[in-house]
Amino acid sequence: MSVSVTTSGAARLLVAEDDASMRAVLRFNLEEEGYDVVIVGRGDDAIALLPAGAGDRGAQPPFDLVITDVKMPGADGVAVLAAARACHPDIQIVLVTAFGSVDAAIEAIALGAADYVTKPFKRAELKARVRQALDRARLARENRNLRLRVEAAGDASQIISRSQRMNALLDIVDRVAPSDITVLISGESGTGKELVARRLHAVSGRRGAFVPVNCAALPANLLESELFGHERGAFTGADRRHRGRFESADGGTLFLDEIGELPIELQAKILRVLEEGVVDRVGSQSRLTVDVRVVAASNRDLAAEVAAGRFREDLFHRLSVVPLHVAPLRERSEDVEVLALAFLAAASDEPLALAPALVDELRSRPWPGNVRELKNLILRMAVLRRGLVLDLADLAPPGGAAISRDSAAVNAADAAVGGSGHGALVLLVPGALRLPDAPFCLPDLEREIVLKALERHGGNQSATARYLGIPRHVLIYRLDRYEREGGEGPSDP
Repeated sequence: MSVSVTTSGAARLLVAEDDASMRAVLRFNLEEEGYDVVIVGRGDDAIALLPAGAGDRGAQPPFDLVITDVKMPGADGVAVLAAARACHPDIQIVLVTAFGSVDAAIEAIALGAADYVTKPFKRAELKARVRQALDRARLARENRNLRLRVEAAGDASQIISRSQRMNALLDIVDRVAPSDITVLISGESGTGKELVARRLHAVSGRRGAFVPVNCAALPANLLESELFGHERGAFTGADRRHRGRFESADGGTLFLDEIGELPIELQAKILRVLEEGVVDRVGSQSRLTVDVRVVAASNRDLAAEVAAGRFREDLFHRLSVVPLHVAPLRERSEDVEVLALAFLAAASDEPLALAPALVDELRSRPWPGNVRELKNLILRMAVLRRGLVLDLADLAPPGGAAISRDSAAVNAADAAVGGSGHGALVLLVPGALRLPDAPFCLPDLEREIVLKALERHGGNQSATARYLGIPRHVLIYRLDRYEREGGEGPSDP
């Protein structure tokens, strides 16, 4: 039996349930949510709808989600699960089970099921579990498609993002890329400035090479030779002619990373190349014409460097014809999960996954090292993992104690008040609260908790609300109230 994939845009669900009344309940609730639902009464029939051994990660799965009863005549839910996983690795499976067979459902989770629901279930619970499973399926597809595009492109120009802010930036990148205009990329270390530069080059159509230069990594006395090249005998140790990076990038793109580290005397020579398109090798009497598109980047505020006299104003304006700013990861927390999944896929050939609690914890972190810090953490967790699903326990550093939500909060709060553990006020952990002997002001304490949480998350209100376990509108109300009250502290609600 063949199945055509719907083009309506609605998620397509396959449901296997042997009880007729339960089938009716499932159909009503799922179609009420707008899903395209196919229902069968036997596990064998469900397996027949799944192309055997398809397993092509580049193909569209026939269903986005399979919901199957554990106990059925003929093939049971575990057999349906195995067939679905063999058909396509991105299909999510949710098991429906009676209370007495929860152990079987848990075993099936270990085999790759996304979740399970026990009978009798509440409508809201079923719908929430289905939405969560479909979200995971969508993320898996996005991650797979991005990875396939990167492999097809053969370079690192593909940027993984779900945030509107980053996608708006990439739209500008793609529109600017075909021109030869200079671009200045700003942003904190680890945000992916070089990836943006590579994207510019890849989309530009320039046939020459992409040549990156880290201006901060090269000694000042070697920078001129590295950038412009030198003739044999130009200085002690110059035993042969050396092509500089500008020559190597002829016809392509030269990426000057951390250009704010350039000595002021070299900045004038960079400006000359930009204005005239010529390069003077050290020790040469002739001039070389080059066709190079220059993209620069800095984690410094170059406008402030200009004001301080450390960066040439004319070079700054020549570089920043199109200024681009890459936001830090803490300001686009919606990218954390999809980035983590991509790093996880690259780190292992096995189908690893992230537990929801771990995703929440990763989203709440401030990430001072940005994407680079997240990548290194995921790689470490993938190497030291305890199973196929990474959870909070995997966050523990090598040799350290496992991290849980409660223990992390206790340690952080204890450290915040001196770390003594004796008479200190430990916050945010029900059942572990220790109060001081002296009286204290509860409204002031509430205000400090909220403001410190906001500071920890870089001012991101959504992440702060998740961290505090309150709705975002409640957080906004409290912040407005604090602002109205100024420095006098919050009053009682």
